[in-house]
Amino acid sequence: MIPFGSHISSKSARVTRLSLTLPWTKCNTAPISLGMEHDHDLDALGLLCPLPVLKARKRLAALASGQVLRMQADDPAAVIDVPHFCAEAGHTLLSQSDADGIQTYLIRKG
Repeated sequence: MIPFGSHISSKSARVTRLSLTLPWTKCNTAPISLGMEHDHDLDALGLLCPLPVLKARKRLAALASGQVLRMQADDPAAVIDVPHFCAEAGHTLLSQSDADGIQTYLIRKG
């Protein structure tokens, strides 16, 4: 990661490279095919922060390690909250997609 301010190359303030790593992007991720199967579904549509993550935590607690939960949500905050939750709880975020305002997450229990 480039230290703050070192991305400016000269007095003209031309940006040469900027790298930013956010804490919630350091979660476990794995490549996935679009047709991956899942073991359980969670419909979090219409729920607002923090309910999608709280419901996911409760559902994942009941799953065996390695099982996959598919969660659908439409809360704009979920795009930040779900990856952060996975990183903190030790789960693997297999996939994150957004189609027509509906976000779909595949989470493998750690």
